[in-house]
This record gives sequence, C-alpha cells and structure tokens, in this order.
Amino acid sequence: MSITKNFASSISISISSSSSAFFVPTTSFVSRVQNVQFPAKSIELCKCVATPQEQESVFKTKVSRNANMEKLQAGYLFPEIARRRKEHMLKHPDAKVISLGIGDTTLPIPEVTSAMSKRLLALSTGEGHSGYGAEQGEKPLRAAIASTFYREFGIEDDDIFVSDGAKCDISRLQVVFGSNVTMAVQDPSYPAYVDSSVIMGQTGQFQKGVEKYGNIEYMRCTPENDFFPDLSTVSRTDIIFFCSPNNPTGAVATREQLTQLVKFAKDNGSIIVYDTAYGLYMSEDNPRTIFEIPGAKEVAIETSSFSKYAGFTGVRLGWTVVPKQLLFSDGFPVAKDCYRIVSTCFSGASNIAQAGALACLSPEGLKAMQEVIGFYKENTEIIVETFNSLGFKLYGGKNAPYVWVHFPGRSSWDVFSEILEKTHVVTTPGSGFGPGGEGFIRVSAFGHRENVIEASRRFKQLYQ
Repeated sequence: MSITKNFASSISISISSSSSAFFVPTTSFVSRVQNVQFPAKSIELCKCVATPQEQESVFKTKVSRNANMEKLQAGYLFPEIARRRKEHMLKHPDAKVISLGIGDTTLPIPEVTSAMSKRLLALSTGEGHSGYGAEQGEKPLRAAIASTFYREFGIEDDDIFVSDGAKCDISRLQVVFGSNVTMAVQDPSYPAYVDSSVIMGQTGQFQKGVEKYGNIEYMRCTPENDFFPDLSTVSRTDIIFFCSPNNPTGAVATREQLTQLVKFAKDNGSIIVYDTAYGLYMSEDNPRTIFEIPGAKEVAIETSSFSKYAGFTGVRLGWTVVPKQLLFSDGFPVAKDCYRIVSTCFSGASNIAQAGALACLSPEGLKAMQEVIGFYKENTEIIVETFNSLGFKLYGGKNAPYVWVHFPGRSSWDVFSEILEKTHVVTTPGSGFGPGGEGFIRVSAFGHRENVIEASRRFKQLYQ
C-alpha cells in the first residue's frame, strides 16, 4: 500500500444511478446523471494493490466426449433457424415476423381431443387407470392403422410399431442397424437421416470442400432428374433413406420410380427406410405407401406420423411398419430386433395420445384430417401463385405442403437472410438439407391464412 498526500487541487466526481434489469415494474423511471463539483481540500488517497486472485478451477470428469458428436456441423437446422429468428426479433422488436420456415402446424387439433380428454379423465378412476402399455402400441390402434392405410397390401397389426413420432423412430431404427452399416440418402433430404447416422458412427468426417460426410452415398435429386436419383450411378449401401412426398422439395415418386427403387434394393440386398409423413397430401395417382409395390415387404420399412395430418406435432404420435418378411442377412427378422429396441429404450407411446390417434382414424376423424390437409394445400396454392407471378422457377406444392424455390447462383443462407431482413419472413435455406439444396429455399405452407397472404404480399414487394 502507498499513500499520496495533498492530491489534486480539485476533483470532479460523477455520480450516476442504475437499476437491475430483472423484476422491473411496468412503470419505468429515468435516472439522471449529475456532475457535482467539490472544493479542493487536502485528502489522503489510499492506493490498494490487489494480488491476483487464483483462477477458479473447473471440475472435469474423465469421460471422453462421443467423438461422433464432434463431427456434427453447427446446430441442427431448425434450432439454428429459430436462433436467427430470435436475433432478428431482438434487432427489430416492432416487426411482425412471419414464420414459413419450420414445418410446424398452426391449425387447432381436430375434435379428436375429446377422446383424449375422456382417456385422461378415466386415468383418475379405479376402472380407467392404466400403467405401462404395450411397447409396440395398443392393439386397437395398430389394427386401425393397418386397416386404414394398408388394408390391400398385406400389412397386419403385428407389423406396426406405434411411437412418439416418425423422427424418434428414425433414430431408434439407427440403433437397430448399428454403426457398421453403410447408408444412402436423397440429396437434398430431411437432415435427421444424416445427423442420426453421424451420431451412430456410420459416417466419416465432414468434408468442407463438398459439404458432405464421408461414407454416405448422397443420391443427387435435381430438377433435371425429376428429383429421383439416377440409380445406375448410386453405389450399393446397406440402408437407403427415401422420403416421398419429399421434404424439402415436395417431389413425389411415381409407381414406376418406386418399382425401380425396390428392384435396386433387392438386387443389392439393401433395406429401404421409406418416410411417408406427407402421404395424405398427395393429390396425384402415385403410391402413398411403398408397400403398394410388389416385393417391398422383403426390403422396406415405412415410417409415418399424425403430426402433419392432425396437428400432433406437440402431442407426438407416429408409427413404423416393419414387415415380418424383412430379414437380416442371417435370416433373423428385423421386426424382432425392433421390438427388443422399443422394449429397452421406450415404454410405449402415451395412452392419451393413442386415444387421440384412434379417434383420428374414425370416419369423423378422417374427414377432419382431410379438412386440415385441405387448408394447408390452399395455403400452398397461394405461395405457388406468388412465386410464379414473380417469375421464379419453383417445384413441389402439389403433393406436399412445401414450395421449393430456385435462386440460381445464390447462397441459400444469403437468400434466407435477405428475405428475413427485408420482409421479416422466416423461410428455410435449401443447403440445410444437403449440398443439393444450395441455391434453393423451402417455403412452408404451415401458417395462418392471414400470415400466408401477408407474407406473399411482402415477397411481391421485395422481388417485383
């Protein structure tokens, strides 16, 4: 410590007040800053020299991080979009931001909620209480799914696994397959296929130059090949992920194309994981299930969901079909391993959600779901008309609630940022679905009608 006497002939001290940002009442006050002059006087100033404080140590375990997690690039696509949207809203607090990005439903769930409510209230009674359910799903629901969607194709209720959503099933299937399989995916495609493969250790490192992971077969889907890959150029893999109607392009595979795909899988001894989460949006005469194709039960698994049919995105209820005819190379049924995984990693879907799903498959429920789908298809038509009027080349929009808009020569993220900054509308950059999506954006029809109309007006104002 050192002491200096008779320091300064005058001293100016600024006094200010501040308040905490937390728990502030709605009425605000303004603190004033005052400069107060004090007359000079003899003072003693103590100068304290503090010794450096020891840096607080951080405890770390001796458990290594899963090296496969380190391979993942940035954040998962949709949380990253949500993060950028939040930043934009902080920057423009008065703007009305419209989200046509993430495929989340906005219409209320149909009146099937009364069946869910009834099941919920019954749980409070001795007669209606139930504990753990069947891991594979309640038999009446499985029977209804088989009857509604697969009656003519030889799929039975014991081929069906009810779940908490198709996305969850994709990851559980990866556990069934393990880390020693090779896989192929449409490019562009729903990012959960690739990310779950990375996490399972099926892939190599991310290759920055080509924006791909090693050991994944990217089946390029472009306007030139009608968004169906040229299978003659695709290498043999164990697993083939395929989505129709496709997310994000909105393209749908024809009967002839799916026949080619099933033959390709048979010739190579591969398993197709067929995602048909948007099957009921189809308005053209194309297969709504892979099992319409002869021989598919020997090479295919199909996954679907009530999320986009009945607004169950938060309720969480889906299903996966694993035919008993589907066998591993040693002859062991794939369905038996699937049952073991759901028994080990899952205790069955919520019985309340299953009650709602069963109601969805009643005549009244099916009609209500078609009305929901019809509303979103009308939204899609508005978006298609908007970009057509602006002279853009676009795809999809007929058989899926997504419009795939081409911005040739431009970065998808740059277009995303331009639209967000200038119109306050959230879309989805195409490159988030794989390198084949570069130069495109996906516009979702899952929105309130007034928001879709307003977003279309803003698009026209920006690009006319």
